Amino acid sequence: MITKATTHITQNEALIFERSQPGRKGYMLPALDVDETPMDELLPAAFRRSDDLEGVPEVSEVDVVRHFTRISTWNYNIDLGMYPLGSCTMKYNSRLNERVARIKGFANLHPLASEEDSQGALQLLYELQQHLSEITGLAAVSLQPAAGAHGEMTGVMIIRAFLDARDGVGEGDRPRRHVMLIPDSAHGTNPASAHLSGFTVKTVRSTPEGQTDLDALRELCAAGDVAGLMLTNPNTVGLFERNIREICRIVHDAGGLVYMDGANMNALVGWARPGDMGVDVIHLNLHKTFSTPHGGGGPGSGPCCCTKELEPYLPVPRVVRAGEDRYKLDFDYPKTIGRVKAFYGNFGMAVRALSYIETHGADGLREATEAAVLNARVIAHGLAGDYHKPFDDPPMHEVVFTDKRQARKGVHTLDIAKRLIDYGFHPMTIYFPLIVQGAMLIEPTESVGRQEIQQFIEAMRAIAREAEETPDLVTNAPHTTRIGRLDEAAAARKPVLRWRPEEKAAVA
Repeated sequence: MITKATTHITQNEALIFERSQPGRKGYMLPALDVDETPMDELLPAAFRRSDDLEGVPEVSEVDVVRHFTRISTWNYNIDLGMYPLGSCTMKYNSRLNERVARIKGFANLHPLASEEDSQGALQLLYELQQHLSEITGLAAVSLQPAAGAHGEMTGVMIIRAFLDARDGVGEGDRPRRHVMLIPDSAHGTNPASAHLSGFTVKTVRSTPEGQTDLDALRELCAAGDVAGLMLTNPNTVGLFERNIREICRIVHDAGGLVYMDGANMNALVGWARPGDMGVDVIHLNLHKTFSTPHGGGGPGSGPCCCTKELEPYLPVPRVVRAGEDRYKLDFDYPKTIGRVKAFYGNFGMAVRALSYIETHGADGLREATEAAVLNARVIAHGLAGDYHKPFDDPPMHEVVFTDKRQARKGVHTLDIAKRLIDYGFHPMTIYFPLIVQGAMLIEPTESVGRQEIQQFIEAMRAIAREAEETPDLVTNAPHTTRIGRLDEAAAARKPVLRWRPEEKAAVA
């Protein structure tokens, strides 16, 4: 029988401040064997602390090492298990990609190094652009945007620049075509990017089947003021837009352009190309589809790809070929929207993405897409008898369920997510997309094997049984974590962002 293992006598680690003991330190310096230099000559008093480091923890080296090592074991990470966060594509980041990114010639290259000394890096960027162009079916690529939302806004800015040049600018620097259409299931960054670029947002409703409503789209396009459509495909409920060619035709006939949010490209790579569907511009998330790390607000990478017609408006500088074996940064694009990121984006992410593409090859990229879609469909099939699935169409790389059946017993989506933690899994994305009441959006990616997929299904089915038989067990979860369920409203409205000794005394 397996019982809970206690790895340390202290299950809840104290703060490093609380471990402080007067006089403890983590260093021992030898006696000074050179002439002492007055501190004022090294650092003026105006720039020095005057409190003798009061309040800074006094701890030994072993205190520090053990404290942070113990805390690190609490972290759930992609090396530990699956991250079923829908729409986030949290796939495994290959150690090979990390090793390539640490090659000294790449990692230590100064961003102000001359073109002559940067030929290898420029070649790498150029080759990555070529690969992404082939994958998307679009002629031109900029690797400059530093994140998905940044690439998205870059794409919308390109649309704005193109339309201003073609149709002219309206009153008060407002686009003559000033309406950007966005489906009701879109990411929140879509309307934000459109608004920041000067557009008015109008919503395109979805059908009960989870597809874009073509009649609603035609009606909105008939007004004559539509600049474009921002569409995610597969869409945010995990379904491929079957009418994508017709959607693009409707928008184009109305004089607009089609921007595709590339957040869900993990379902298409090697199988379908947005450019072949009629898409004009797309951003890609290297930190999703191409296995570069998700950072805490960075470093990401959101390359922007577009048609030949839109190429003159891409950010500068562009990485271009200047001869048989020579590459350069080209600034000579008069219609460009300008620079959107210092230097040339997050170079380390480009190194990792190219490593991912080259090691997989065309067949491997296609196989990864197949595995991602297959895994999502295995989960869709495995949970269909226990959770309400709002859309009948087979999902692509992610599947959405709801809490409709469990809600009859007072168990809701948040409760299910919290209980899943007790089973050792990171919760899926919850309450998104917003058009699905009580949504649970699950995306396993291709990184998860058959055994772990089945364990996840069994955990979710066990929670469904608990919700039916012992709902209190679920509504009070998690039970095995060091910290129980928090008052999330209070945490958002009255967050405690720093520790003070008096607060500890008050709690005691």
